[in-house]
Amino acid sequence: MRYLALFFKIILFVLLLGFAVKNSDDVTLRYFLGYEWRSPLALVILVSFAVGLLVGLLACSWRLLRNHRELRQLRRAVVDHSKPE
Repeated sequence: MRYLALFFKIILFVLLLGFAVKNSDDVTLRYFLGYEWRSPLALVILVSFAVGLLVGLLACSWRLLRNHRELRQLRRAVVDHSKPE
């Protein structure tokens, strides 16, 4: 099973490497107030993906933390309720 996972990782790496090589043309991103950023297209796509991933993780983490806190409170309530008096 480890070899199969390694095989798929190698295939994915080769595909992404080929994508990066084919999309090495420079692009210019223009921001407000005249700011510009020039970089290869593959890097722009990678940075966009990473920023989107971070925003998604931050959006999910708030709910996960709230659920974790509620679960901890419920566990305390169960332990307090089950104590002999």
